[in-house]
Amino acid sequence: MTDLLAKTAETVSFGPFSLDAGKRHLTRDGVPVELGTRTLDTLIALVTCPGEAISKKDLMAKVWPDVTVSEASLRFHIANLRKALGDGIDGARYVATLGGRGYCFVAPVSRMSGLGGRHATLDDSLPSAGVPSRLARMVGRADGILAIARELTAARFVTIVGAGGVGKTTVAVAVGHEMVDAFAGAVLFVDFGALSDPSLVAGSVASMLGLSVQAANPAPGLITYLRDKRILLILDNCEHLMEGAAALAGDIFASAPQVHILATSREALRVEGEKIYRLEPLAFPPEDFEFTTATALTFPAVQLFMERAAAGGAHLAATNENAGVVASICRRLDGLALAIELAAGRVGTYGLQQTAALLEERLALLWLGQRTAPPRQQTLKATLDWSYRLLSDLERRVLRHLAVFNGSFTLETARAVLVCETLTEIDVFRAIDSLIAKSMVTPHGFGTSPHHRLLDTTRAYVLEISDDDVERATVAARHADHYRHWLEITGVDWPTLKNAAERSMHLVNLANVRAALEWCFCSTGDIKIGVELAAVAVQVFWAKSLYSEAYSWANRAILALDSSTRGGIEEMRLQATLALLFRFVRGDIEAADKALNRGLTIAIERKDDLCLLQMLVPVHAFRTHTRDFTGALQYAKRCAAAAEKDGDPAAIPFALSLLGISLHFNGDLKEARTSLERGRRRIPSAKRGSAIYLGARYDIAASIALARNLWLQGFSSQAIVRARETVQYCASMNISHAVLLNWAFSLSLWAGDLHSAKDYLGMIGARAALNSQSRMVAIDAFKGRLAICEGDIEGGVDTLQDCLKTLRVRGFELLTEYQISLVEGLIALDRRKEALALIDQVIPSVQIGGDLCYMPEIFRLKGQLLRSIPQADNNNAKAYLERSLELSRRQGALAWELRSATDLAAHLISQGQAESARTLLKPVFNQFTEDRDTPDLKAAGELLAVLN
Repeated sequence: MTDLLAKTAETVSFGPFSLDAGKRHLTRDGVPVELGTRTLDTLIALVTCPGEAISKKDLMAKVWPDVTVSEASLRFHIANLRKALGDGIDGARYVATLGGRGYCFVAPVSRMSGLGGRHATLDDSLPSAGVPSRLARMVGRADGILAIARELTAARFVTIVGAGGVGKTTVAVAVGHEMVDAFAGAVLFVDFGALSDPSLVAGSVASMLGLSVQAANPAPGLITYLRDKRILLILDNCEHLMEGAAALAGDIFASAPQVHILATSREALRVEGEKIYRLEPLAFPPEDFEFTTATALTFPAVQLFMERAAAGGAHLAATNENAGVVASICRRLDGLALAIELAAGRVGTYGLQQTAALLEERLALLWLGQRTAPPRQQTLKATLDWSYRLLSDLERRVLRHLAVFNGSFTLETARAVLVCETLTEIDVFRAIDSLIAKSMVTPHGFGTSPHHRLLDTTRAYVLEISDDDVERATVAARHADHYRHWLEITGVDWPTLKNAAERSMHLVNLANVRAALEWCFCSTGDIKIGVELAAVAVQVFWAKSLYSEAYSWANRAILALDSSTRGGIEEMRLQATLALLFRFVRGDIEAADKALNRGLTIAIERKDDLCLLQMLVPVHAFRTHTRDFTGALQYAKRCAAAAEKDGDPAAIPFALSLLGISLHFNGDLKEARTSLERGRRRIPSAKRGSAIYLGARYDIAASIALARNLWLQGFSSQAIVRARETVQYCASMNISHAVLLNWAFSLSLWAGDLHSAKDYLGMIGARAALNSQSRMVAIDAFKGRLAICEGDIEGGVDTLQDCLKTLRVRGFELLTEYQISLVEGLIALDRRKEALALIDQVIPSVQIGGDLCYMPEIFRLKGQLLRSIPQADNNNAKAYLERSLELSRRQGALAWELRSATDLAAHLISQGQAESARTLLKPVFNQFTEDRDTPDLKAAGELLAVLN
């Protein structure tokens, strides 16, 4: 292990563990963990290549370089390692077994080299996400940036505190760029400036990370996700969301030991662990300073003024007199960077002396009227007031219009919202260009996309002085209508945004959607536009797991409906989203059913195929999740017919996938496979109304449903490969898909691949706190099913029984697979009476619900159970096994047919009919053309060997 240790001279952290490879020292939460020499060597070899498959041969060569050992020795130390790490406990996963390939260390790993430089592994989609571009040159802040970086490294939590306009955000951005390498690119910038509700703080951070948070309070789930991540989190503009920002920052600091937090605020957050860095104004010359150009330029405030003035086209002679005037201006502006930039921007137009005179006059008048206000606020307001008065009428008008944007905007967006009969495109672009030059509008970079924004102080000032209600209402209406149209166009893209940089651009626009909604539903707003905007926006909020916002705006819009909007497509969309929220978030099935019926009635009355499709999709989801598979199939058929008739290329594969999934659960495996494969072959390109597909990754659902279908049809190898590839694809795209992992887990149990089942359960468990309480209970039920398969039958049965009781109370209906596992466990424990009572409940519920794909297995289990009961009617047991066999063949479920044939053959042998048993089982066994190493095929093969 000498070479390996040389390469691993670093401290490696994963979960609660820290491994110093050089010192051969492993700790858990600081407490030493004792490992044997070879077991420790095995761990070091695995963490050297995290996420990579290491063959058994290579692993043995690293651990026993000069000794020949058997695989049994390796398995022994792998087992010891898993036990020491608690692998598999509470969803923790560290070492995965790759069937036929070797082993892989699957936990996220962060490293600290011997030089103290830390590097982190985090989702590749995250690096420098949403961090605005840093200034090419900063004046007077170099020492501060380094000091903040050092304090942040040492203390993990720093808040930059200072007055408005002092440059807090600029410095925070610079620190973020300075520390990008130290965090291996894992720097996330979250701007709270566009938010107004403290309850949205955690959800906004989660959305930037791409998390699907289904709980009403997303903070616990977010913290769970960050618990083992190493990341620099920059929380900008916290002062107006103090309660929410402080609580979240404190909880993350306490619970996520590798997360470093940099906040900016006008006041301290005042939470445990916070270190304050007070950002002072730029230094400027005192009044008694002896002015020369050279000495004046030693002050950062003067340097900034001169650079910004030159950038604005001013040509200042390097004289002592000019240096004195500049120093006086900087002093009067208290060294505030924003105020200095605004003043310097005027020099190119008015000259230095006139700029100073105007500034002096305006500031003096203002101070006389507001001596009770803090000096810096007096100065900044005076500068803004003065700068506004120096603008042309056109510039003032455009600036007032730009204040409608909450956050950044592009020139194209400004054109779309501002251009009107009295304001041409040329007017808008010319005015914006001038406002940028005069520092009233500032660049706000998102990668290569040219965004601009009004600084918060500038926007607040402009909104305060804008007193033309007609003008404001006209611009606000165009603003709201623009973002309604934007949501219609981009809605189909939201589920596929794979990284934080892409999501950040959409979330910036979402801040404008919120602002537009607030205006639409205020006393002076436009309710009609508000209803139209809300009808699209709530689907986006739903797709981004912002459930409280989706419910609030859907409810508000429905209450605002009048004769002109009631019964229209907007109400239909609102009712559809409300139904989803009632069912999946609030668990109110009755309210969900009522909303769906209202929406479906509207769709039918409109006689529009696309409208019908838009409502049939949530109706289908509702029927599926209330275990009405027969009803879901009928709605899926109507979806497919409506999609084909409408011809929307995005709708057709979606509808075919829904149809295939419904056919699968109803036991029509041949037609299910045809529909699923047809859906996957289509290449969608969205057209009108595509927002209905928000949050519905039909390609993923279809792919994992096809994997299940293939296994039931007897293609076990293809099924396992497809499931694994689909999971890997979602992981690479940072896509969260609960159904995918649930079905992949079940498929692994069917195939007897318990190692994969553990891996999938670990992925599910890692996101447990991000989901609803019902989903967390369902995860415990998965653990119960796995425990039964692993031999902890009593523990698994107890867990399943408790979970099923809780899930029923909460209206969770998809219980058939859990019940089948419980029956198997009860049979294994010889608790036949309980097993028989349960299976007699399951049979009619499946027949009524329509999830008939499970019926062959249920009949088989009842036949097996009757065979095990003393004095039972053997003919009755045989009848159930024969029913299972017949139904398996009718469905085309070769996997169930093999199990039924094996059990029936065993029954025939017990009745002295060995030849009949062989005649029955052999042709079924021979139909399998793929991997025969599954538990079911092994059992059948062993029985045939006895018969032969």
